[in-house]
Amino acid sequence: MTNTRSLERRLGDWMRARLPFALTEFVMFVLKQAWACLFGTLLLVALIVTDLIWSPDWAVARYDALLVFAVSIQALLIFLRLETWREVRVIALFHLTGTAMELFKVNAGSWSYPEPALMKVYGVPLFSGFMYAAVGSYMARVIRIFDMRFAPYPPFWTTVVLATAIYVNFFAHHFVPDIRLGLFAATILLFARTRIWFRIGQNDYWMPLPIAAFLSSFFLWVAENIGTGTGTWLYAGESRLDWVSLAKMGSWYLLLYVSFTTVTLVYRDVLFKETLSRSAPQAAAQKQRSG
Repeated sequence: MTNTRSLERRLGDWMRARLPFALTEFVMFVLKQAWACLFGTLLLVALIVTDLIWSPDWAVARYDALLVFAVSIQALLIFLRLETWREVRVIALFHLTGTAMELFKVNAGSWSYPEPALMKVYGVPLFSGFMYAAVGSYMARVIRIFDMRFAPYPPFWTTVVLATAIYVNFFAHHFVPDIRLGLFAATILLFARTRIWFRIGQNDYWMPLPIAAFLSSFFLWVAENIGTGTGTWLYAGESRLDWVSLAKMGSWYLLLYVSFTTVTLVYRDVLFKETLSRSAPQAAAQKQRSG
């Protein structure tokens, strides 16, 4: 990880010497985001490649091959120390909660995995948990890579209550009225003032947390379309040629708050340090330079 930070500094210095400041910061932001998405990107590439080359006559089922691939990539990231053991704990929590949701939703008829596999339980291939783990990997890595802090943060217990309500609603709405509109409103009420502070080089920036969740949900919706487009999973009443409903983007928006709260259970000691004292002087200096 020290090597990647050193590479980031050298690359940033090289670009700042040749490109306008704003363009350099934007390029570094995109590159750091791409690095944080490493596990998820590799998994999506695997979905595309296996869909193009796999034959149903082969001895190993495609879903089983994806499981082996996901486990191998996860092990390699740990071996190369591109993920910390704390991040592995986050990923494991995502894997467990995601697999539980998969088991329920698939058997409730919300979506299906149409291909056969040896490592498949109640219609759910075991590699599917790694798709949720990829979200956990991204969130844990992006926090570290951008040195993120969150302030002002609502009372921690309220975020746990909200995350629990969102998670339970994904199961309960099959039996009782769906309360997602109220949950959308609750995310804004709780987090409207919360800023995600992040660092690029020596400069600090911020973004409202709800906007970050909305933008992230869009890219997860794009990933959903890759999943259905490759026939890896299919939503009820849809084919692999159909675009995934935008309602799924709303679902991911809510799930990201569950994901974020899951991360805070492991990172609570470092996420909520006061950032204003660190950021305000630098923001003022940056404003003075740009002015």
